[in-house]
Amino acid sequence: MSTARATYRHGDLRRSLIEAGVALAREGGPDAVVLREATRRAGVSPNAAYRHFADRAELVEAVSDAAQGAAAAAIEAELADVPAASDVPSAQERLRAVGIGYLRFARDEPGLFRVAFGVPGNLDRAFEAEKAGPGGSSPFALLAGTLDDLVRFGALPAERRPAAELLAWSAVHGLAMLVLEGPLHELGEEIRVMAGRRVVEMVVRGI
Repeated sequence: MSTARATYRHGDLRRSLIEAGVALAREGGPDAVVLREATRRAGVSPNAAYRHFADRAELVEAVSDAAQGAAAAAIEAELADVPAASDVPSAQERLRAVGIGYLRFARDEPGLFRVAFGVPGNLDRAFEAEKAGPGGSSPFALLAGTLDDLVRFGALPAERRPAAELLAWSAVHGLAMLVLEGPLHELGEEIRVMAGRRVVEMVVRGI
């Protein structure tokens, strides 16, 4: 009996399909996530997927949530190397860590990055547990927390706090996409890292 079939018979087919979808996304981004191949990898018939997902879009959404959880884990790993926010410099350092962790995830897991942040979604769901990393926070929540710390220690005026996540996220995500599939794709690793650090620093100083 295959592991996938054993898992299915224990009533956890949904998780098995999401795991298969994550593996597909890791190989080829969101376009690679298809129900038929996910069911094949899970060891069940194609029709079995419809007990949990009405269509491919629902599976892609679930895979996107899981991929955001992986992104959150990468950001948490960066945050683990810096102290808790206690003043302006430490709060700024944590914002840097969020940005660097995001870019590192894009570099190390391009397929997951694309499915995490390259498919349509509802910003109202950005804080949901399905998108959280091991620490219980989604990437968006981790970013929001660092911005709240900047307000708390006086580095970010409260009147500029609304929507600050969108500005910071857009800048760093834009660079990530230019490197992944745009005109910066052919840049060497050293230049990519330098550009990433400078964009993150621009966000920290300009937010």
